[in-house]
Amino acid sequence: MKYTSVEVCAGAGGQALGLEQAGFDHIACVEIDNAACATLRYNRPKWNVIEGDLRAWEPDAALIGTDLLAGGVPCPPFSVAGKQLGRDDERDLFPEMLRLADELRPRAVMIENVRNLMSQRFSGYRDEILREFKELGYESVGWELLNAADYGVPQLRQRAILVLMRSEDAIHYRWPEPAARRKTVGAAVGKLMAANGWEGAAAWVKGATGQGPALVGGSKKHGGPDLGPTRAREAWARLGVDGLGVANEAPLPGFEGRPKLTVEMTALIQGFPATWQFQGRKTAAYRQVGNAFPPPVAKAVGASIVRAFETADAERGQR
Repeated sequence: MKYTSVEVCAGAGGQALGLEQAGFDHIACVEIDNAACATLRYNRPKWNVIEGDLRAWEPDAALIGTDLLAGGVPCPPFSVAGKQLGRDDERDLFPEMLRLADELRPRAVMIENVRNLMSQRFSGYRDEILREFKELGYESVGWELLNAADYGVPQLRQRAILVLMRSEDAIHYRWPEPAARRKTVGAAVGKLMAANGWEGAAAWVKGATGQGPALVGGSKKHGGPDLGPTRAREAWARLGVDGLGVANEAPLPGFEGRPKLTVEMTALIQGFPATWQFQGRKTAAYRQVGNAFPPPVAKAVGASIVRAFETADAERGQR
């Protein structure tokens, strides 16, 4: 019997896919972006995808008692690329997570956000969030900063993760252990780079032996299809990648210089399987990839939650 999950701010499904792989059955996925909803519906036609503003969403009674409430709430209120207004930013959806935890009464809550949320600037806000969840009956197993590169993702992407559980489950939770080896950019996208017969693909793979910097998807108001700001593009250049834009296809025979990545390549670097198809035009598709939570990281955390549930259930003689 699978555990159930309600996912909010689901995006293109990075976290949802990882949690599915960990053993969760999604009974609702809430997302406001039309293109991301199209991606979710295309790849998982049976998922209950709810398109709309989270602030206006009132969950059905059938969702009450779900095992997990999960979401990657918007990062601009905490990102170094923004004004870092925290609670004063109208895009802060932590209050909505608290509301939904109160309404749905899940066994556990999982929230992910940018690494800057872990900075001293937001220490008071983090403590306030924990106090409010504790009033709802949830014990924090701690804020943790996880690097996607430690879980098989060829990208140095650090995310702040918060897991909260009922006390009888929380005592069994352990954060996932990092993988023994890190995957390289070349190993991840080498086959796609050679797909059109580019003679330089093999040599390029040999040079792309590290992990890429965090992909930046931007928003509808800010950010185009570049792989990131200046410092990130410089890091991509050291891996032999032109980070100024995203290519429509892999390099053709005779190509010289640094190749750009395609949307499909960036998806692999984000940890999506090659079978996951992003809907919308190139910029909209890349934005979905760049803003996603890497599925392997979500899977690792989700599996730790499942193990805690299973241990607690076994002690009570359930399931």
